[in-house]
Amino acid sequence: MLQASPSVVPVKSSARSLGARVRRGAAAVLVLAVIVGIAWWVFHRPEQVQYVMTVPIERGAITRTATATGTVNPVLTIIVGSYVSGVIQNIYCDYNTQVRGGQVCAKIDPRPYQATLDQYSGQLARDQAILDRDRIDLTRYQKLAEQNSIARQQAEDQAYIVHQGEGTVSLDHAYVEAAKLNLGYTDIVSPVDGVVVSRSVTGGQTVASTFQTPTLFLIARDLTLLEVDTNTSEADMGGIKVGDKATFTVDAFPQRIFHGTVTQRRQSPQTVQNVVTYDVVIGVDNNDLALVPGMTASTTIITDQRSDVIRVPNQALRYVPGGISAVQPRGGLTSAAASAQVFVLRDDRPVMGTVVPGLADDNFTEIISGDLHAGDRVITAESRPHAGE
Repeated sequence: MLQASPSVVPVKSSARSLGARVRRGAAAVLVLAVIVGIAWWVFHRPEQVQYVMTVPIERGAITRTATATGTVNPVLTIIVGSYVSGVIQNIYCDYNTQVRGGQVCAKIDPRPYQATLDQYSGQLARDQAILDRDRIDLTRYQKLAEQNSIARQQAEDQAYIVHQGEGTVSLDHAYVEAAKLNLGYTDIVSPVDGVVVSRSVTGGQTVASTFQTPTLFLIARDLTLLEVDTNTSEADMGGIKVGDKATFTVDAFPQRIFHGTVTQRRQSPQTVQNVVTYDVVIGVDNNDLALVPGMTASTTIITDQRSDVIRVPNQALRYVPGGISAVQPRGGLTSAAASAQVFVLRDDRPVMGTVVPGLADDNFTEIISGDLHAGDRVITAESRPHAGE
């Protein structure tokens, strides 16, 4: 009986196949490692920072301002009204009329008041005549009483009648004077020299002054001196002082800048929809009469100012390498302890310097002291290329 012989495995051939697989795996790992290394280098290489904006340290002016909207008004406006009631008979003044003190601007029909004056004058004449007759009788009675021709009581009664008559005549005089005053009030006169800026009455109109004096004219005393009444926010009131310089523009002259001075800081608040404002008055010369009462003014009040100081842009105080935002308080003079940092470009590298900021406006901040040198350029912004660029 034949037996099957055992199979023979070629050992040398199997070893060669295993070695080939190991070499291919190693080569794949090496290629993958190279790819990963290249990718890591591309995405994690140091960025080349470009400082896109640097500004040289310079000297200049810093001006802090407060803005507000206001209205141009005369410094003094006189309200001319009527003391008596009646029908307007004549109008002698109109808008823009130049008037003098005492000039008649309107006339109320004087006939009712003239009639009243005539009535009281006649009554005065009658009572005066009666008084004169009673005085003559009193003199005669006193002589007769001294001669005992009549009773002394009769002379005393006549003296009482005379005293009563004197009182009546005095009252008549008062009525006559009041009637003369009312008649004089039918002339509506200007109390001052000025310009009529408003007329609220027409010829033939009836004015009644029973409960409240009606306004007939508004007269501006001097239009060469005007004022701007501004609505200033409560946040700005702390820095505004009497004497501060101010500028403003009006829509009628958009290219012209008018100059004035703060003359008043009124303490009375004005609240509209929970917003509190205060009236800051700016005095202005209007010698050329270009400004007209009622114009809307956009005002800028200079609350503080520095000249020829070291200054840096406000962005420089907020810049930090890497784009980290640093908020720097603004406004007002700070103490020496309230320091800030700025970065200057030296040898193409940002170098931090500590400074003490002072007055700030919308664009620049004053540097009171700090680690800055002549020729330094402060960094205000940077640019970093995106990965893969």
